[in-house]
Amino acid sequence: MPPVPFSLDSIVHWLLTHGVKIGLILLGAFIAYRIVKAVVLKFEKKVRTEEAVVPTELEKRAKTLARIVQTALIGMISVIAFMMIIKELGLDIGPIIAGAGILGLAIGFGAQSLVKDVISGFFILMEDQYRVGDVVEVAGIGGLVEHMSLRVTILRDLEGKVHYIPNGSIGTATNMTKEWSRAVLDIGVAYKEDPDAVMNVLREVGNEMEKDPNYSEVILEPLQILGVSDFADSAVVIKVMFKTLPLKQWDVGREFRRRIKKAFDEKGIEIPFPHVTLYMGEGENKGKLVVETKTPSR
Repeated sequence: MPPVPFSLDSIVHWLLTHGVKIGLILLGAFIAYRIVKAVVLKFEKKVRTEEAVVPTELEKRAKTLARIVQTALIGMISVIAFMMIIKELGLDIGPIIAGAGILGLAIGFGAQSLVKDVISGFFILMEDQYRVGDVVEVAGIGGLVEHMSLRVTILRDLEGKVHYIPNGSIGTATNMTKEWSRAVLDIGVAYKEDPDAVMNVLREVGNEMEKDPNYSEVILEPLQILGVSDFADSAVVIKVMFKTLPLKQWDVGREFRRRIKKAFDEKGIEIPFPHVTLYMGEGENKGKLVVETKTPSR
């Protein structure tokens, strides 16, 4: 009868030695994972400003860096734990490390786009181009930055669509909410209206908004009226702008338009709309409809 390769005694001995060590390695990795998450969460809470109307620049930057550091540390913990478990299983990790190096070199030649993504992500973070919580336009796509790593930036647009954008494909990044924002509006009125009177009404509406408790904290500077900016087909266009907290320019713009409509209606100021003039011709047949009939032949 051939000898049994694994006896009950050898299995018990392995479990009491290597098995216990593997269990301790897994437990240590889990504890390290929990510690990393707790430290990152505590760091985010420390820089969080509860009284702020919108997240501060420091808070958004801290949140972005904390997530990337957490991902990197958890990856390191997983790799170290895996290598230690391989060693306890009796496998030589030397050839594995060498093979991993060769494989990594081969992948590096074939994954140049991945390397480009990582390098681009590194410079985006170092130059503080944008952070989690900013509204940006990158690679022709605009939206709120929900997550970013060294490889990819994840945006969610106004319709709720989620876009995954490799950092290497980002040529120009437009940050619309860094430090402060600006609501720029073009107000069109009829040509018969006095532009000075219209600008006085706009100024009154702007002053009312600045005194409103719902908007006084988000409007950083009084309304600026830049004057007549264009003679459109059916309107004289007056350009105005508010300086606001980040992410609040759209709220301020929508409310300002609503109040302008009500103020213009009260004061009889016409908001124009396109008109079409129908030319009917000249002479005695001007504006007449001629109907010709034929008598059927018999």
